[in-house]
Amino acid sequence: QVQLVESGGGLVTPGVSLRLSCAASGFTLNRYNMGWFRQAPGKEREKVACINYDATTYVTLDSVRGRFTISRDNAKNTVWLQMNSLESEDTAVYYCAAVVASGFVCPVVPQDEWDYWGQGTQVTVSS
Repeated sequence: QVQLVESGGGLVTPGVSLRLSCAASGFTLNRYNMGWFRQAPGKEREKVACINYDATTYVTLDSVRGRFTISRDNAKNTVWLQMNSLESEDTAVYYCAAVVASGFVCPVVPQDEWDYWGQGTQVTVSS
């Protein structure tokens, strides 16, 4: 059974850091590109960052570039999103997703073509 389980969200004040984790099971992680998406209230879900099976990383959201970093450890079946200098605009539900590595780099894969999704973890940044 395929599962993606996010953790590490919470309520924080502006300026602090959080690290989100995504624990994968039921599939071979090193054959998949992985991504973090987020959806804020009243807004569409957007791709934040993704990492190819070969660990090439992409930050796809301009507003978080320089603050967020994605990483993975295939041996631990885990993907992380390190979020620094959090802002109120980062408040959202954060989702982990996986798409089979088929030759396309992860930034160009449309959301509706990602294979697996987690349930999400809430991140609230508020003073």
